[in-house]
Amino acid sequence: MQSWEQRGPGAAEELSAQHRGTPRPGRASLRAPQDTRHRPAQPLMSLLPMASQWICALATALAWGCAAASSSSPRTAAAPQDLHITDPGLLGSLDIEWKPPPNAQTFNDCTVKYRFEHHSAGDRDWKVIFTKKLKVRAGFDLSRIAEVRVQTLLEGRCTDGVEVQSDWIYATFQVPLQGKLESEVQNFHCIYHDWEYLKCTWQPGLLTPRSVRYGLYYWYEGLDHAVQCDTYVQEHGVNIGCVLQNLSQAEYKDLSICVNGSVATALLRPLYITLRLHNLAKPSPPEQLVVSMPAAQELHLAWTPPSGKTPSQCLEYEVQLAEDDGEDKASWASVSTQMETTLTIYRANQSHVSCVRVRGRTNIFCADQGFWSEWTQECFSVSRKEDKQLFILVPVILSLSSSLIMFMLIGQCKKRSPAGKPLHASVGC
Repeated sequence: MQSWEQRGPGAAEELSAQHRGTPRPGRASLRAPQDTRHRPAQPLMSLLPMASQWICALATALAWGCAAASSSSPRTAAAPQDLHITDPGLLGSLDIEWKPPPNAQTFNDCTVKYRFEHHSAGDRDWKVIFTKKLKVRAGFDLSRIAEVRVQTLLEGRCTDGVEVQSDWIYATFQVPLQGKLESEVQNFHCIYHDWEYLKCTWQPGLLTPRSVRYGLYYWYEGLDHAVQCDTYVQEHGVNIGCVLQNLSQAEYKDLSICVNGSVATALLRPLYITLRLHNLAKPSPPEQLVVSMPAAQELHLAWTPPSGKTPSQCLEYEVQLAEDDGEDKASWASVSTQMETTLTIYRANQSHVSCVRVRGRTNIFCADQGFWSEWTQECFSVSRKEDKQLFILVPVILSLSSSLIMFMLIGQCKKRSPAGKPLHASVGC
């Protein structure tokens, strides 16, 4: 029986021999426990579960971060709330108000503004206003339904610099209508003459009694209340027009107008309309038109802007020339200019220019549209080269003929005078 009590160098030798696989006979073969300090792989293996836990925690944190980033950059904005319209009694100028979206205070890193659009029912286009306010005032034709809509616009760091829009919210408004549609005034028309005064005209409504009394009322931003016209145009004792002065404060603003009528026997439907003065401007004709022909095929024109309050930088011009090519009827050729008051025209042929005229209107830099002025009154005739030479030759011949006649008359007077007396002024010769 082998004993674990053997000790000393011999036992170590046996262990070494047995470890080498060559035990010696007659000696006990013992296997000692292995020293774990010489096996480093075991601690690394024990760290693998801990490393996997760290990786999972890091992935979870990244996932939460991505979710937070996506939640802070909304793809859509919340719409405004409580959109409503009120009528302050300003002839079609209505007040529109709304409240901000419920989460507007949470977007401190973004700019919140609103896109407001409005029109009267039946209009194809919407008028657009961008604002940060919660209230606007806009003009409508109150004989039709007023339609408005508004949406939120969000942009800034919270949206990564991209503009985010909300859904639209809508509202409508309509005043109670009185009278029949045929009782409303007809052919209402306004012109802003020389940017000095507005003249509006109309015709009485169909089946309107002769005793009707029409009144025009107007309002624009800056007035406390609606004002009635004080200068009417009449026909057979009936007001068919109005002249409004001193409207410079209303330029480039909505001018709200109402034309109402009253009779004792019936209710008449009022006319509501909103105007922009700069789109109704009609200047006077250009002045001091001068036409010259410095060369045979060159025509030079110059004129001055019309007098009055029309801004000269707001005018464009049209020049027309009537050319006679030998036919019975002259043809008109048109040339347009922008603000320039001189023009040189080169003519390829030697046609006879029988007339030159100029007119003006408000250009696209100051208005969306406007009325042309009347044409210049003068009609200048410019001839061909040979006609021009003849035109110069005729006065020369007339001058020489007049001089010859004068000499002949002086000679006759000398013959009639007594000898030795001086010849005085020939009065009555």
